Order: sequence, then C-alpha cells, then structure tokens
Amino acid sequence: QLQLVESGGGLVQPGGSLRLSCAASGFSLDYYSIGWFRQAPGKEREGVSCISSIGLTNTRDSVKGRFTISRDNAKNTVYLQMNSLKPDDTAVYYCAAHRDRFCVLLRGSYDYWGQGTQVTVSS
Repeated sequence: QLQLVESGGGLVQPGGSLRLSCAASGFSLDYYSIGWFRQAPGKEREGVSCISSIGLTNTRDSVKGRFTISRDNAKNTVYLQMNSLKPDDTAVYYCAAHRDRFCVLLRGSYDYWGQGTQVTVSS
C-alpha cells in the first residue's frame, strides 16, 4: 500500500525554523518527484517546493531563500527545511508524489498525497 506520512510540524515563533519530513512506504521514491504543498484556512492549496526524481528543484518565489527541499533516497524520505518562518507560512503542509523525472508545482499533477502536518507561526 502506497503511503506518504508527513511529520515535523508544530508551533514556532516568527523567525524560527522547522524541518518537515515526508516518509514513503510501500514504494520507492527513487523514480518519483515529490512536492510540498500547503493550505491555509480559507485558501486554495498551493505548491511550495518540489524535487524531481533526478534532483531538480522548483520553489515558489515567496519562500525562495528561506525553504530548502532535499531528498534522501536511502531513507525513502524527502525533507523541507523551513527557516525565517513568517506568520503567513501558517498552514497545513502536505507532501505528494508523482512518477516523473521532472516536477511542477501543480496540484493536479500529483497522484499520491499524505495527510498533512500543521505548521503554525505565531508569537
């Protein structure tokens, strides 16, 4: 059974950091591109960053320089390092997978989704 499980969310003060993890089970991530998406209350789910199966990345402008995506295929896990967090980053963060050498930040391109992890940035 294909499954993606996010972890690492929580409450952090503005300017703080969190590292989210997306662990896959039931399949190997080697041939999959992985995307991180987020959804704030009352807003559409938006793409944050993605990493292709060959290591190419794509990151939305509002988080460039603050968020870094990486993958460890040996651990079957993708990470999202989030630094200099702002209240606007508050959302449920989801990881998603699709089998492709390249990645895009389009929700409809992804086939498998995790359940999400809450990130709250507040003082």
